[in-house]
Amino acid sequence: MSEPRSAPTVGQLVLSKQLRALREKAAMSREESARLLHVTVATVRRMEMAEVALKLPYVQMLLPAYGVPADEAEVFLRLTDEANRPGWWQRYHDVLPDWFSGYVSLEEAAKTIRSYEPHFVPGLLQTEDYARGILTAGSVGQSDPARIERHVALRLERQKQLIRPGGPNFWAVLDETVLRRQVGSSAVMRAQVELLIEATELPNVTLQIAELASGHHPGTYSPFVLFRFAQPEVPDMVYIEYLTGALYLDDGDEVAQYMEAMDRVVAHAESAARTRQLLAALREDL
Repeated sequence: MSEPRSAPTVGQLVLSKQLRALREKAAMSREESARLLHVTVATVRRMEMAEVALKLPYVQMLLPAYGVPADEAEVFLRLTDEANRPGWWQRYHDVLPDWFSGYVSLEEAAKTIRSYEPHFVPGLLQTEDYARGILTAGSVGQSDPARIERHVALRLERQKQLIRPGGPNFWAVLDETVLRRQVGSSAVMRAQVELLIEATELPNVTLQIAELASGHHPGTYSPFVLFRFAQPEVPDMVYIEYLTGALYLDDGDEVAQYMEAMDRVVAHAESAARTRQLLAALREDL
């Protein structure tokens, strides 16, 4: 049986979809593929849904049966081997819950990340002290200082994605409540606001604030994140987090509704230029 892992990489998502497309083009059923591999139909389905890693021996057997030429099969196998390599976040498996490891994988591979946040500064833009304050105050049953420091280290490692060559475009809308809610001391909040101001200077970062005085808007209900990828085979995805887990949505109709909500939130919020002014004024008040 194929080995399960905490979350698929984007490479595994792409290859799994391609494997299914090749089977369908060859007019083979999952039952026929399962008989070829001497596995259950459920195993083939899980391979095609990226629920398990693709085993190279299985892929080697399937590609000729699907009519894939030897040179193309060689490329597919090389990509499969590369996609199966653990991501850097695997180093934090001791504190990284399965339901969040998928998020980190998507975050690294995304071309564009759009985020609406009504509660806290997004993790990609948090200072170390702000992150520590959030984790210390908000970790239910996870108060061990050593574990909290591991979480902080993971969060800081994630932030390197914004400044690496070819990093994602990050567009975040923050409710004013994010900046009014005290986390730690005034010094912690001031440093956090200063980091946000610095982030607005990055060419791949856009920040907007939705002021309380501007009233209700479509995103008021809960935070969410939209992911878009360079690979056309990978669908846009929505991430929604709750206390003990998360939802990953890729249904086209659902994603379209969140896209529309995000567009309306962006139109409702203050411009990027006005947001910089608001942040500068807030810094002076702290």
